[in-house]
Amino acid sequence: MLTFKCAACRRKLWKYFKIGKGEVVRCHKDRIKKIFEIDERDGKVFCLCGRPIGVDKEGHYRMIRNACTYSGTKDPKK
Repeated sequence: MLTFKCAACRRKLWKYFKIGKGEVVRCHKDRIKKIFEIDERDGKVFCLCGRPIGVDKEGHYRMIRNACTYSGTKDPKK
């Protein structure tokens, strides 16, 4: 389970179940287990501080590089 935080203000955004190795390029909405604080508008996802985090692409969010950080462990099974 990974915990995503805004790179600018360090506010928690969501908890995400990551499967496999590698970088997080997109976050599938069905794997987001808990949303803390985000603002969705105009097809984008923003932190409450105003920084854009990702782009809404129907079934997933395409993450903006260096907009957020994450910590936790990835499930390497798949």
